[in-house]
Amino acid sequence: MTTQLMSRRAAARSLAAGVLAGAGLSLFGQEEHGRTRELVARVQEDLQRAADFTRNNEKERERYHNVQNHLSEFDRELRAGKFDKGKLDAAIDDLKNVVKNNTLESHDRDALAADLSDLRTMRDMR
Repeated sequence: MTTQLMSRRAAARSLAAGVLAGAGLSLFGQEEHGRTRELVARVQEDLQRAADFTRNNEKERERYHNVQNHLSEFDRELRAGKFDKGKLDAAIDDLKNVVKNNTLESHDRDALAADLSDLRTMRDMR
């Protein structure tokens, strides 16, 4: 075998290995993307359950609306392939306000506090 043929084969192997590695990174990104969207959906569900407890307090309803709106905007951007830390930070701040200021049943407060921690961890890992 000539040196030139061996070099082409080595280059082809390197290229194939690079393509496979890139596919692995792409799959990892999609998997991470899916987990992030699952977390957002879980937080939305927990917020909705907690909001059902709210009676006629306009300020509390407004806090729920703010966090749900920012989470929805973050999820919309994420679906388009952009991890928008600004929108996530706004949602985290809004959720912190719900946990701190709204009247919550104990299991809802625990769930939302865990959600808050999970969102912060996700943000910090990016």
